[in-house]
Amino acid sequence: MNLKKNSKSGFTMIEIMVVVVIVAILAVIALPTYLNYVKSSYASEARTVMSNINNASKMYYQTSGQWPSEVDELERAGQLDLSRSTKLKWGFDIQLNDQGGRITATSTEEMSGGAGHQVIYDADNGKFIGYGSPEGE
Repeated sequence: MNLKKNSKSGFTMIEIMVVVVIVAILAVIALPTYLNYVKSSYASEARTVMSNINNASKMYYQTSGQWPSEVDELERAGQLDLSRSTKLKWGFDIQLNDQGGRITATSTEEMSGGAGHQVIYDADNGKFIGYGSPEGE
């Protein structure tokens, strides 16, 4: 008895299409999470520097009796030292007062995430809002 099987191993087109659909669904679910993670990582540098600016501003206020209006003022007073790369990627605006205020960081063309993104530190409640935060822009 010489029975010859005529079967070939491999995947059918339907099986391949099912796998492609499953991978596409996973990509649709994972992509927004990944993009939010990337934004958050870009904004983390700004958040760290803004915390340093806030602390330096408080020290500046204690020594001079007035709130600083710009980062250069803090640097000239020896309260803060920002790296050149940070200054190329972010511009900082300080608007602090006795009631709180805010510090705003705006990205420049040098930042990998693109220009015009804003991270805001609200000194009234100590929270960050804007680019890279859960609330978004």
